Amino acid sequence: MKALLLIFVFLLGFCPAQAQVAGCTDPLSNNYNPQATINDGSCTYSSSSVAPTTSVNLPNTVEETSGLIKWDKRLVTHNDNTDIKLYSLDSITGAVLQTLPVTGTSNKDWEEISQDSQYVYIGDFGNNSNGNRNNLRIIRVGKADLLSGNVQANSINFSYSNQTNLTPTGGNNTDFDCEAFVVAQDSIYLFTKQWVSKKTSVYALLKTPGTYVAQLKATYNVDGLITGATYLEDKKLVVLTGYSSLVQPFFYLLYDFNGHNFFSGNKRKVSMSSMGFHQAEGITTSNGLDYFVTNEHLVKAPFVNVPQRLHRFDLSAYLQEYLENLPLATMRNDIRNRIRVYPNPVGDMLHIEIEPSLAGIQYDFIDMNGRNALSGTLTGGQNRIDVGRLQSGVYIIKVSEFPDYSYRLVKRDR
Repeated sequence: MKALLLIFVFLLGFCPAQAQVAGCTDPLSNNYNPQATINDGSCTYSSSSVAPTTSVNLPNTVEETSGLIKWDKRLVTHNDNTDIKLYSLDSITGAVLQTLPVTGTSNKDWEEISQDSQYVYIGDFGNNSNGNRNNLRIIRVGKADLLSGNVQANSINFSYSNQTNLTPTGGNNTDFDCEAFVVAQDSIYLFTKQWVSKKTSVYALLKTPGTYVAQLKATYNVDGLITGATYLEDKKLVVLTGYSSLVQPFFYLLYDFNGHNFFSGNKRKVSMSSMGFHQAEGITTSNGLDYFVTNEHLVKAPFVNVPQRLHRFDLSAYLQEYLENLPLATMRNDIRNRIRVYPNPVGDMLHIEIEPSLAGIQYDFIDMNGRNALSGTLTGGQNRIDVGRLQSGVYIIKVSEFPDYSYRLVKRDR
């Protein structure tokens, strides 16, 4: 499939804005459109499930594991109530390797952990008891401080932009609970756990200490309760974890989206098989293919008693093709920004606009018999090329700067 996509990129690499086609661009979807050049978020998928490749019990020290990150070669988790320590885990055995106290702070309801290159962020924003907390916050602590034991924790305090009523709702009866967030280059994005609607909403706020109103950005129906998130910003990939009302866990894959509009691209739900009544909580990945997931200890007498566990999943079947072809798509978009060819189809006069740094590159028009029908040199800016003498038909335009990429041009009669 990668080879087929590469051929597709060859033919559409310099496609002008006028020729772009919006549609489903994921070959794994039910409604893939091979002509589509712009992902419009319309892809649909068949039901699917994946089983963990390994599962190990975690020690009782972390029976309420609620978040998970992979920090360098270590997995780090935390409990969700009163405990102010982080725990470094062995990724194979699940054993606790190191305890990292977050001194000078408290744990009202820690529900998630995330990171960037300098800091660890802990989400103290669990809000399911009555839905009316007025002290929601994210704790930020330096990684170097954690390792040295000299912790200086700061708080990012927030409220929700559309929560105007703080009347108690009762337990598990609010759409303003949260157990998932990701950290981007300049902002934090929350994914809510909505007990009433079974949707999730994205809120944005700055990632520097202070007090903010988290701004609502989007809402999407996940038909479940979102409990964790992991984000690879350079790959435009977010994977959420959650569970249904019957405590059946799932992944929600969000990828190939625009900017931080996480629901604008592909949205695929994948069930975790062989994991009934596993309350999946933490999730992390470093490569987008291999994932670690933790579930907390769940007891529902008299029949359910699921211990806390660490699971490993391989999501290559769903994401490998996308991740492998991402550099090709990125290069294609870069070429589109540097070279613009129009109109297509063309009559007598073709315009090729190039950025000034590409001045002097050569172009060739190749007909369907493989013969060179027209050649020349492009200057910086706009180039007008008289193609009136070419016979009607399909031509491939190649330029010397990008020998692996071509543009399909239709020449019509005058």
